[in-house]
Amino acid sequence: MNNSLVFVLLVVAIVMTANVLRTYINRRQRQPETNEELEETLAKIELLEERIEVLERIITENRFDLKKEIDDL
Repeated sequence: MNNSLVFVLLVVAIVMTANVLRTYINRRQRQPETNEELEETLAKIELLEERIEVLERIITENRFDLKKEIDDL
């Protein structure tokens, strides 16, 4: 093999390994979410679920009304 190709592959391998190690260390040092943050996130999820239910209801009702109007014609 060409010496320059081996050098390039070695540099790429070192950079990739360093990136994986940095990511691993960052994730390991990250603090777990507090109960307060978890409760806030759960409250947001519940709110979004309620909004989705309302939107689903609106879409379903509109389809029914549109179908009824078409049938009435």
